[in-house]
Amino acid sequence: MTKLMIPEGYRSALSLMQTEEAIRDVKDSFQANLELALGLRRVSAPLFVIAGSGINDDLNGVERKAEFLLGSGAVAQGLNSLAKWKRMKLAEYGFKVGEGLYTDMNGIRLDDELDNLHSHYVDQWDWEKAISRKQRTAAFLEETVRRIYSAIQKTGKRVQAMHPGLRYDWPVDITFVHTEDLLAEYPSFTPRQREDAAAKKYGAVFIRGIGGKLTDGTIHDGRAPDYDDWTTAGEDGKKGLNGDIVMWYPLLQRSFELSSMGIRVDPESLVSQLKIRDAESRLEQKWHKRLVAGEYPLSIGGGIGQSRLCMFYLQKAHIGEVQASVWPEDMKKECETAGIRLL
Repeated sequence: MTKLMIPEGYRSALSLMQTEEAIRDVKDSFQANLELALGLRRVSAPLFVIAGSGINDDLNGVERKAEFLLGSGAVAQGLNSLAKWKRMKLAEYGFKVGEGLYTDMNGIRLDDELDNLHSHYVDQWDWEKAISRKQRTAAFLEETVRRIYSAIQKTGKRVQAMHPGLRYDWPVDITFVHTEDLLAEYPSFTPRQREDAAAKKYGAVFIRGIGGKLTDGTIHDGRAPDYDDWTTAGEDGKKGLNGDIVMWYPLLQRSFELSSMGIRVDPESLVSQLKIRDAESRLEQKWHKRLVAGEYPLSIGGGIGQSRLCMFYLQKAHIGEVQASVWPEDMKKECETAGIRLL
């Protein structure tokens, strides 16, 4: 049986056609606001990459990848995300410090457990920006988060102006917390429960330091060792120059992740993190060799969920109300009974 939460008395504020029109407007508006906030340029992106190239992302390091055989005999993989591909393109296109790119990423997540927020189909704005050595700090990370949050707010205000029936009280500022702080405040909670508590308390929160071991020996959540830097300490001495933007979602009474992002590994932290994860064999892959050789710029980047953002703005109970995907039969029947209209 799939996991599904049905809000009591739920009815979408928008019809199917209104929803489709609103999705288009959200995507057009937000990417324009993001481009302006971070100084990015739009580029084209692939739908798949060659297996074994080291370019595809490993997320938590355990997920399967969708693979298929091309006519040439090469094995291709559907994308998990474009974190490493984007950094390669920063170098190939000659982006300078302070310049960056964004693109549409469409991927397949074979192992995601389907529920209100999770689908086998993932669509996000992937972005990446070249930075200097001096900008590899928690302070610069937080400044970038504030810029993204401003774009989120600006788009949200436009959505509410166009659809007055959609109301949400946006916190004026986003709050920054470290995973160690959440562990200290909620020692008996699971990581998900800590995120729920923090999101409910602050409304909008950036949770920093995801991927490395906490003081109790656990990991808040998994991160692959070869894109986000989760070992370098910030100015506060706490490890990790990455994190997630998380909102409180009253409709489902839970935390709602909109973005995963961070300052990327440099050659030193790449080697260190691969060793921690017992994945040093990746250093033989072309992408990793080029990074160790200093051929890629230092960077910061992340992904912002397109369907997640639409779901949040349009006050939907299920991500399938804002994207066309494949769902189990029992979930489709339960949604139909509850008045949740999947696209």
